[in-house]
Amino acid sequence: MAVKTSNAYGNITIDDEAIVCATGHIARECYGVIDLVGQSSVKSKNALTKGIKIITVGNRIYIDLFVILKYGVSIGTVTDNLKSTVKYGVEQFTGMIVDSVNINVVGVRV
Repeated sequence: MAVKTSNAYGNITIDDEAIVCATGHIARECYGVIDLVGQSSVKSKNALTKGIKIITVGNRIYIDLFVILKYGVSIGTVTDNLKSTVKYGVEQFTGMIVDSVNINVVGVRV
């Protein structure tokens, strides 16, 4: 599935894998995030896509992240920061609306 929209210049289609890769870059830049783990909604050999599941409906995007956090950080603070950073970054990248970002903390690592 892909996100599609149109404007005065024509039609725009953004593939799910592009959204997943952008989400991976954004999430790994957040303080306290060590790695993303788990299954991806897009089957790819790209390491950036692991631990990210997206669902696109119309021009809306739903994101699930499976993360390992750094030991000693405040889980609530890091996840709140991660949610807002990913939501803002993906909305800026795609021009679409991110309805929800769900964070699943899989573990902590020293």
